[in-house]
Amino acid sequence: MITPLREKYLAYLDCLNRQAWDELSNFVSDNAHHNGRPFGLTGYRQMLIRDFKDIPDLQFRPTLIVCEPPFVAARLEFTCTPAGDFLGLQIDGQTITFSEHVTYEFEDGKIVRVWSILDKLAIEKQIAIRSP
Repeated sequence: MITPLREKYLAYLDCLNRQAWDELSNFVSDNAHHNGRPFGLTGYRQMLIRDFKDIPDLQFRPTLIVCEPPFVAARLEFTCTPAGDFLGLQIDGQTITFSEHVTYEFEDGKIVRVWSILDKLAIEKQIAIRSP
């Protein structure tokens, strides 16, 4: 079932994937927090721009979305090629696949809080398999 909150979240992911930073204010509050840190819209935008700089082929692909207003929980899947280090791991142009488990809290139609966990173990296993 497509709910207004789910539609909003999918539009937010589309905004990220298009790197439409001028549209980010439609989705993220001026006082947004990420993993307990106050980022605000500006800090949030800077974090995303840095992510795309470090991982040029980054795309946010949801494989699971659960909406319980004012919350959205999602499992995002990534297959991408970080240019150098990622999460303290030497990736250096290798293609990796991993997931992110993320929960968002919305107020007045915008994201105010984000809690995110990346599956670093999945990346470590891929690197170990490829190492001589």
